Amino acid sequence: MIKISEVLKNHNLTANRLEKKGKVTILDTDKGKYVYKNGNIDNKILMYLKSRNFDYMPSISQNNEYQMTRYIENLDIPAEQKIIDLIKLTALLHSKTTHYKEIDKDDYEKIYDDLDNNLKYLYSYYTDLITIIESKVFQSPSEQLLARNISKIYDTIAENKKKLDDWHSLVQKKSKERNVVLHGNLKLDHFIRNDKSYFISWDKAKIGSPVFDIYKLYQNHALDFDFKPLFKIYEEIYPLTKDEKELLHILISMPNIIKLNKNEYDNCKNISHELDKIYKTEKLILPETSKE
Repeated sequence: MIKISEVLKNHNLTANRLEKKGKVTILDTDKGKYVYKNGNIDNKILMYLKSRNFDYMPSISQNNEYQMTRYIENLDIPAEQKIIDLIKLTALLHSKTTHYKEIDKDDYEKIYDDLDNNLKYLYSYYTDLITIIESKVFQSPSEQLLARNISKIYDTIAENKKKLDDWHSLVQKKSKERNVVLHGNLKLDHFIRNDKSYFISWDKAKIGSPVFDIYKLYQNHALDFDFKPLFKIYEEIYPLTKDEKELLHILISMPNIIKLNKNEYDNCKNISHELDKIYKTEKLILPETSKE
């Protein structure tokens, strides 16, 4: 692994101060502030973004071991405004990088098989867990909470299986699919607002369906914001197709695994969090499902 001192020397910089923040290091140098991070970004992605005039990212200098970007101060704005700016920039990213390709049926089959297997595993996992819980004479508060609400989890799994089969039938009729550049890990921590909006942390950037960026954002902030107006803002700029929207609904509705441990407070909190997400997601997508 290359040392930061060598990086500074290569860029003819003198460090006044170094500050470690998670996976990055802030370099306060004689020529301004920079952000250093191990690993690199796919150069083909960067070149494609440049060719599409998407310049909402810090200038990046990198090799196969590290990346350095200029430091951009993040303005202190309300999270509610920041998430709106983020969703608008996401729609712009997808709009600017849209391209179509012939469908590889194997890709859709893999998505279907992966999600179908996930649903089967979820059903098996919760069946085993609830069997153990119901065999106990005395149940803990978290076990009682899960037992009282297990039917909702089962209903969600069953509904997702139906939606998945419907989606699978729908995509069989397609001949082309729409791909975009995906940021790959959308969340507020990877968005900066200054003179304009910027995405940072492009390590997981790739080409794929726009659905997966929106799904990741929802995964990271499902209970933090009201996503109904956010989805509306996104689709006013970049409308999803019917099959894309159906896949998104399946992904965001997928229950998570709840693992119980010895900490009752954490168990109750995690179960409540998951149930809140299930009910919120159902409310989010139900009106559209009813219309269709």
